Parts: sequence; structure tokens; C-alpha cells
Amino acid sequence: MVKTFSKSDVASHNKPDSLWITVDDDVYDLSKFQDEHPGGKKILQRVAGKDASKQFWKYHNESILKKYKPQLQIGSLDSKPQEAAPPTPPATPPPEEKTKKELVKPDAAGPAAPQPTEAAEEEVEALDPYGDLIPYADPSWYQSYHSPYFTESHAALRAEVREWMDNEVQPNVTEWDEAKKVPDAIYKQMGERGYLAGLMGVHYPTHLTKNTIKSVAPEKWDLFHEMLLTDELSRAGSGGFVWNMIGGFGIGCPPVVKHGKKALIERIVPGILNGDKRICLAITEPDAGSDVANISCEAKLTEDGKHYIVNGEKKWITNGIWSDYFTTAVRTGGEGMGGISVLLIEREQEGVSTRRMDCQGVWSSGTTYVTFEDVKVPVENLIGKENQGFKVIMTNFNHERIGIIIQCIRFARVCYEESMKYAHKRRTFGKKLIEHPVIRLKLAHMARQIEASYNWLENLIYQCQKMDETEAMLKLGGAIAGLKAQSTTTFEFCAREASQIFGGLSYSRGGQGAKVERLYRDVRAYAIPGGSEEIMLDLSIRQALRVHKVLGMKL
Repeated sequence: MVKTFSKSDVASHNKPDSLWITVDDDVYDLSKFQDEHPGGKKILQRVAGKDASKQFWKYHNESILKKYKPQLQIGSLDSKPQEAAPPTPPATPPPEEKTKKELVKPDAAGPAAPQPTEAAEEEVEALDPYGDLIPYADPSWYQSYHSPYFTESHAALRAEVREWMDNEVQPNVTEWDEAKKVPDAIYKQMGERGYLAGLMGVHYPTHLTKNTIKSVAPEKWDLFHEMLLTDELSRAGSGGFVWNMIGGFGIGCPPVVKHGKKALIERIVPGILNGDKRICLAITEPDAGSDVANISCEAKLTEDGKHYIVNGEKKWITNGIWSDYFTTAVRTGGEGMGGISVLLIEREQEGVSTRRMDCQGVWSSGTTYVTFEDVKVPVENLIGKENQGFKVIMTNFNHERIGIIIQCIRFARVCYEESMKYAHKRRTFGKKLIEHPVIRLKLAHMARQIEASYNWLENLIYQCQKMDETEAMLKLGGAIAGLKAQSTTTFEFCAREASQIFGGLSYSRGGQGAKVERLYRDVRAYAIPGGSEEIMLDLSIRQALRVHKVLGMKL
């Protein structure tokens, strides 16, 4: 039971050696916290024994309260309104046969028409409102708008992931980013909670892990669940956190699961999905980025045909510093795309070395320079067929880019949401920022780009769900490339506008502008990897023209 105090009790603790304050009617003992307070002791001593709610919310966000509340709160005011008890649920009514709508049958004399299916008869109800209900800060289906894509199972997953993120992740993100490392225990939880297994663009692989997601039955798992999971992880407002959790895994593991030999999959994938082992994708080289066909990392087959000897370097490899396995593009044949293969290289194989790279953004993602020197790799670790690795890489790109798109759009929303909240709090020239037309104009431009990008994303996810991988690669590759460029430019625009709204707070690390400052640094990590914006835009048109020519385009 929470201990209660009167206002006079709190007021009596107004000295440096006994310093209590209240925030939103909760009582905090800050006597021993003063030395740790980033703003110094004096600012706390000025509100000793008083209600400091106004001052607290002027300088802090909810994540700070959540972080320190467990260790500093000692009770609540006796005048704090009590939360209403949940209403007693009504008695369960006796089951009744569901009334079916009468089917309209076609006139025998008229043209034949298919009868509506039972599924078509059911009205799709809008889901209950969820979250803070700030307009455009969440997808519209969170705010009781109708959607053909999301159901109660998606809502249940959303609630599960958000609770975990709010309690375990959000209060610590800034600290982890500064430390350039997310605790291994958090990654382990990703495996234990079944999240890793749901992020590979495939049916939920119950044959490879016993861990399943609490809120969604494995057989119901679809690409919209995967999209939602990535989206909710991205609410952390840290590319470093998201990439630490799923950056290497999400692009390194799918090729193994889809194209690896059964024995290899059964040997390594369960440990990866459980969160015990880590994997990354190693394609980019010092001299080969978007031009994948130009890689030079070499793999030569031994005379006995049992091993490949690998020599070369890989650069900007996400999670590489922590990875046990490297899904690696190598050259086994001649020049160009026809000479590329994919190998699963294991850290324990002699000749693998890694070193961390310091980069502008995504600090906690473990960006790595990898060197392979005479690494002896068994032929059983070949993923797909020799000299046919380019197809493996290209089919994997769609999944990688979709992940980048989801993250960018949510990061843009975070910039927008943080700006909207701040604009309702910050006052300039005698009124709140939100009352200035120029600020509303900035928010409106952010919102329109976010919503346009997100609705395109929903459509592409639906197409991916309906098409097989080869059809999706051919038909959707151009559109996904186009949306990748659209989402990164939207993210960049929103990060800049948010920075303008926050002013100096977005220039200093930590504090109220922490998310905006961090995301502004992360922008380039999304605009360049997975295909730079210029390459993506050119590809989007070239691929679209190629596909539609086959479909019978008339010019």
C-alpha cells in the first residue's frame, strides 16, 4: 500500500539535509539525490517542501519521471484523487446464435455475380482509441479510424510491446546511446519474448524456437504484425537502439533461413532466435556500397573442394562487433553480379577480426570494420548456390528497405510528437508556441509527409503479404526503393523542423530535446545505407518501367 502524507508533512522537509518535493501529488525524497541532479543542488533547494510539478514538467519529459520514480518516490499526498475501481463486468449472457445478414442473390435472368463471402458480410469495426491521441503522432488506426489491415491481435501486440518499451527501454535510451551499448539482457529479452523470430519476413518459425509471442498465436502472425513490432520499437527515438536490437539480425538471419542448408539452419538459427547468439550482414566494402556487384572480398575453393578460403574487408557492418555469425557476400567467380556468392562465416573461425567504428549517429548499433584473413569456411556454409548469391542479396534488400522505411516514418512521427508536446508547453512573446501560425505550419508540413508515406507503406506491406518473394522482388522492388527515398527525406525534413521548434534544446544532448538531437544525428545512417536516395529514386523508375513494359505498357 502506498504511504500517504499531508501537504504540511511535505512542507516540513524543506532543508538541504531533508528535502522533499511533490510532482503530480506524488511525494519524492531528494535529500540524497541532490549531488546527482544535472541542474545542481540550488534548483532543487528552491522548491524544497513544495509542489514542483510546474518546474519539473517545464524541463523534463515523462521518461525521466519513469526512470527515477522507483528509487525516489516515498508516497503520495493524502489529497491525491483515488483512481476509480474498474466497473464490475456484467454477467455473461447466454450464447446466442449470431444473426446473419441476408445474402442478396443475383436475378436468374440477370448477369452472373459472385455471392459475397461470409467474411465480406462482417463489418470491420474500428478499434478502440489507443495512446495519447495526439493527431498524427500515431497511425490513424490507433485513433479509432477504420482500417482493413489491423485486427484485435495487432492491438494486443501493440499493447504488449509498448508496455515493455515504456517500462524497460524508454527511460534508459539516452544513457545507452551515450554508452554506445545496449545491455545484452535487453537483446536476450527480444529472444525470450519471441520478437526476434517474428522479424524475418517469414511465417513464424515455431520449428526453430520454443519462444513465441505472448499476445499473438504463431499461426496468426503476418507482415502487419512484423511492421507493428518494428514501429513500436522505433518509438524509442533512437536508431542506435533499434539497430542494436534488429539491425544486424533483421538482414543477416533471413538469408540463412530462406536459402541456407537444413543442417546449417538447425545448427545456428535456434541460438540466434533465442537471443543467445548474434548475426549480421556483411556486404558493404571500403570500395563497394550501393554498387554491390563490384565487391572484391574473395573466396577461393580449396583443391579438395571442402572449404573456401576468404580474404577481404567489410565496412560499416551493423552489429559486427558483437556478432557470432557474418552473412557475407564474397566473390567466387568472375567480375560482376554473376561471380558473387554468400557465405556464413563464423567468428570462431581463425582469421576473423573486428573493430568498432565511430560514426555520426546510431552510436549504440555497433558499426564495425571487419577483416577476413585466410578464413577457412566449410562449403556447407554456402547460402544458396555458388555464383548465384546476387539473387539472394537482391531478394533480401526488399526486407531490409521495408525495415528502414518503417523506422524512418516512426522517427519522423517522434520528431513531430515531441514538437507538438513542446509547442504546447513552451511560451515565447507572451503565448505558447502552438499559438504562432508559423509553428502550426511546420507541424502541418511534417504531418502531411508522414501520413502520405505511411499510407504508401501500408499498401506495400499488403502487396508483400499477397505476393510470393519472386513476384514481390520483380513488381515491388522499384516501389519499395521509391518509398525508401520518400521515408528518409520525410525523416530528414521532420528532424530539421523539430530542431527549429526546439531551438537550443535540440543542439545539446540529453534533456527535453534528447530525442530530436539524437535523431538529427541518425538521419544520414538511414539516407545512405540500404541504397542511397539517389540510387533508390533512379531504381524506382527503371524498375517500374521494366515491369510495366512486361505488363503491356502503352506509350
